[in-house]
Amino acid sequence: MKRRWLFLMSLLVVVVLSACSQKSEEEKKERVKIGVMLSDAGLGDQSFSDIAFEGLEKARDELNITFDYRELEFTGTYKQGLEELVEEGQDLIIGIGFTVQEDMEAVAAANPDEQFLLIDAVSDLPNVHNITFKEDEGSYLLGALAAMKSDSNSIGFIGGVENEVIERFETGFKAGAKQVNPDTEVLSVYAGNFGDDQLGASIAQDMIEQGADFIYPAAGFTGVGSILAAQEAGVYAFGVDSDQFFLAEDTIVSSMLKRVDTAVYQAIKEVSETGTLSEKDKVLGIKENGVSLAPIRVVNLTAQEQKQIENLQQELADGQLTIK
Repeated sequence: MKRRWLFLMSLLVVVVLSACSQKSEEEKKERVKIGVMLSDAGLGDQSFSDIAFEGLEKARDELNITFDYRELEFTGTYKQGLEELVEEGQDLIIGIGFTVQEDMEAVAAANPDEQFLLIDAVSDLPNVHNITFKEDEGSYLLGALAAMKSDSNSIGFIGGVENEVIERFETGFKAGAKQVNPDTEVLSVYAGNFGDDQLGASIAQDMIEQGADFIYPAAGFTGVGSILAAQEAGVYAFGVDSDQFFLAEDTIVSSMLKRVDTAVYQAIKEVSETGTLSEKDKVLGIKENGVSLAPIRVVNLTAQEQKQIENLQQELADGQLTIK
């Protein structure tokens, strides 16, 4: 009797474990699969790639999706990384950054049934959806802020590479500064690189020697070098994409937040709920909470200056202010 009881209990355990295993396998099969091709600087840039990855991790934790990703450092080309993700049978493949566009379009054209999302550029291919940002709006506010607090009337902008995306950062920064103080001199240099912190530091040092007391880099890890150089020289700087205050707490006045994390998360959420992206081209600015400013620290604004920044932000959100 005892042996029979033990046998029945053992059988029950096997059945339960088998059912749990089958359920686990079924859930795994049903989970949405996301593939991501990161920008050229890759993880650790403390900027664009890292903030996008935060959105990916949030989606994994909250939406019960699975993901895989590729970095240019290991794949050699974007095309190879994207092809590897296609072979894995992803439900959505996301390309982070405008530098991915050419290779993504080649892979998307060869795989018309695969669904792609391109961040920071616009493709006309029917199976590639696009999300871009109004970087000039957030940069406009930083330019205004720099012009308000600059003692030298000289401020600096450092771009990663010359491209319409990075040029929007520069255009907005210059326009905001000139709006507040037409006599402000804006020094501008393109590094031609997003991953060289030493180069960024060197460019910033040159600008500081020319009198710039605010440095605004839109240059990924190259920009991190310029921020650290600004701190060493005792001048101010702005962060970009994410709140970079932690990099230089004596120097970072604010950061232009580009909510790539939110864009990635919302796209994955839509695919997990409906299986597809509904909007071909999405443009996110201040009004859409796609760009904003991090808290203003280090410097103190007068009540009048604070009100001016708030008014400019509202005018941008309402479409009353045109950036040229």
